[in-house]
Amino acid sequence: MKNIAIYGACGFGREIACLIRIKNQNEPTWNLIGYFDDALPKGTVNKYGSVLGNIDILNNWNSELAVTLAIGNPTVLKKIVEKISNKNIYYPNIISPDIIYLDKSSLTIGIGNIICSRCMFSCNISIESFNIFNSYITIGHDTKLGSYNVVMPSVNISGEVSAGDSNFMGVSSVILQQIRIGNNVRVGAGSVIIKKTKDNTLYVGNPAVKMEF
Repeated sequence: MKNIAIYGACGFGREIACLIRIKNQNEPTWNLIGYFDDALPKGTVNKYGSVLGNIDILNNWNSELAVTLAIGNPTVLKKIVEKISNKNIYYPNIISPDIIYLDKSSLTIGIGNIICSRCMFSCNISIESFNIFNSYITIGHDTKLGSYNVVMPSVNISGEVSAGDSNFMGVSSVILQQIRIGNNVRVGAGSVIIKKTKDNTLYVGNPAVKMEF
């Protein structure tokens, strides 16, 4: 068993602890040693483990350690990854065993991604690193996603969509086919993107319209 820690000890961190446990039932791989968190004191305990310390403790960890980042804010997620300088730390992809792949061999994927239960991936999909896919997400054929994207539950991404980095797609939002999503785009819950977005912008509604934030 390989040691792993979760960065983020709140609700989503507990969900990822459950996901790791489910993965171990299928193929014993990970020994969860606890959490790292910058907002909670060392020794704080939840049902699945205790807080080992903050980022300074992690950067001084003296043995090899897998870390998965349970952070639901793209901006914060990226900042934390950039602050981790310890060469002993590595980032596995944590993928639920019940994922549906139409053609797993045509999926390319980076590091540090989390893919939760009941997601469906079509064919010829490219995913870079440190993305979070919550449950019940569908991703269509020939879609390309960058890094640090957070995709909330029940999002539908149609075929030939292209998305850059640090985007947030709210619960049950829809991205129609062949749409290009840039960088740092926020899509509100239940919104439907029907045309190319502008960077650093919030979109809300059906069809989604640009808002200021």
